[in-house]
Amino acid sequence: MSDGTVRRGRRGSKSRGSGTQRSAEPGQNPHLEVPFIKRGIPTYDLMNEDSLEKIEATADRIMAEIGIEFRDDPEAVALFRAAGGEVTDLGPERWNIKFAPGMIRQILQTAPEVFTQHARNPKNNVEIGGDNVVFAPSYGSPFVMDLDKGRRYGTIEDFQNLIKLGQSSPWLHHSGGTICEPTDIAVNKRHLDMVYSHIKYSDRGFLGSITAPERAEDSIEMARILFGAEHVDQNCVIMGNFNTTSPLVLDGVTTQGIRAYAAANQGSIHLPFLLGGAVSPLTMAGSVAQCLAESMVSCALTQLVRPGAPTVLASFLSSMSLRSGSPTFGTPEPALGSLVMGQLARRLKLPLRCAGNFSTSKLPDAQAMQQAMMSMMSAVQCGANYVLHSAGFLDGLLSMSYEKFVLDTDLCGALHAYLNGVKTDEDSLGFDALAEFGPGEHLFSTQHTLRHYQTAYYDSALDDNQPWETWDEQGEVDMAARANTRWKKLLAEYEAPPLDPAIDEALRDFMDRKKSSMKDMWY
Repeated sequence: MSDGTVRRGRRGSKSRGSGTQRSAEPGQNPHLEVPFIKRGIPTYDLMNEDSLEKIEATADRIMAEIGIEFRDDPEAVALFRAAGGEVTDLGPERWNIKFAPGMIRQILQTAPEVFTQHARNPKNNVEIGGDNVVFAPSYGSPFVMDLDKGRRYGTIEDFQNLIKLGQSSPWLHHSGGTICEPTDIAVNKRHLDMVYSHIKYSDRGFLGSITAPERAEDSIEMARILFGAEHVDQNCVIMGNFNTTSPLVLDGVTTQGIRAYAAANQGSIHLPFLLGGAVSPLTMAGSVAQCLAESMVSCALTQLVRPGAPTVLASFLSSMSLRSGSPTFGTPEPALGSLVMGQLARRLKLPLRCAGNFSTSKLPDAQAMQQAMMSMMSAVQCGANYVLHSAGFLDGLLSMSYEKFVLDTDLCGALHAYLNGVKTDEDSLGFDALAEFGPGEHLFSTQHTLRHYQTAYYDSALDDNQPWETWDEQGEVDMAARANTRWKKLLAEYEAPPLDPAIDEALRDFMDRKKSSMKDMWY
């Protein structure tokens, strides 16, 4: 995959691709149901050439003059040393590495500009990079919440419910990863149940574990059981989402996990989690420059391990409430930063992950959706290719909300229509709609209207567009209550995509053997 083209491996066998294509939600436009979005609108270029060069030059200065600290992974250090990095020993298992301007960009030239992540249902394969957009659920929350039970620690049942909700929506394209932490399972074993749940309850692509090198290896091995070892060696079927330790640190758990995914030819996402004023400069240009430096170095490690391994540049830019020190999400400055990251990713010819339906609201309310829209539109406009956190993000990422999950997927449906753009073929221009009956006549019964009335506009599953009087007579139900009813209905109607029984048995056997080999760890 070193030439930047899409690798199209073998289509899944019967055992791997046995899921059926999902059906569109009631009342929504079937013509928009797609395995991923091929954008029909241009990206928005916020900065001019001079400004972009200044940010790139600052990122180069960070890498060359300050450097990146590596911890607890001498093998990663050896790879960068051999590639020309200037290594300084800082003491036990700590090294600073500085990179001459241009060195990291040169290493990244073997990374693919676009790659395919294969799903067990080949109809749900996604292409990541270029003009493609992939929406995935939120990731990493320890808590879950709904209007009935309130806020509580997540369980494996919640984890599986959220996978089912994602699978039930045609507006998501990917099953995601740690949708919530299943805190009722031991820390050192829950990764097995999470990966298995993605395989069992979804037939889309998914993310594996990254919390320890051995858990990364387990995730990849489960993917081999599902797809076959040869298929996995030649195709991306699983990805890991890796955070740098900002500012300017890559710890050994992270780099060993990155090396495991890259060695197996699997995808990896490289994400600095930057809180302005805490672990990055307050000013957005400074945060973007730091983000670029950290993510580029992290991505470069994959290419030193296996040139051509799929890798994704990423950013998580956040402002802060400087009165309290709390992170703030869905604010305008990080949205602008995402626009700049889109330009920088295109200049590097790397796929980009950034933004999502972010919010610090504690309820699925107006604040939640106002902040989510600000952030999500920046992902759409900047050209993000993989949008994690597309559904469920609430409480500053501490909580996954059942109600906000379906509110967000509804918004994702609207964004499908938005990204589809405006067609200008003869039929779309609609001249015959006006000409059929002429001036002064309504168009309800024209042939043009009859051809298009089912697909012309996005039809929300949650909006209430009735007159006030009808809404009042029906009980004055607000959006959050409608979302509560919606997710319960989706779970009640959910049907798991078929999974080959032999593969299911092999996965369960692998999990049982791994779990029996170690004692439970809860910390």
